[in-house]
Amino acid sequence: MFGSNNSNDRGSSSPIKEGGEYDVKIEDTGRDGDGIARIEGFVVFVSGAKVGDEVKIRINSTRRNFAFAEVVE
Repeated sequence: MFGSNNSNDRGSSSPIKEGGEYDVKIEDTGRDGDGIARIEGFVVFVSGAKVGDEVKIRINSTRRNFAFAEVVE
């Protein structure tokens, strides 16, 4: 429909930014052993983190539906 702004596509409007630092709790483990955290429902894979860890992370790269991060010491 022309002139419609009714789009469900989030595009690149993720709640996180590459290079940003966030305090998260690791909730799950991914297939490759990475920890999984969620920021406003957005999935973040955290290398070297384990379930139950509460850590500060830095976002390395973002994709449409998920991101990769590392623990900041």
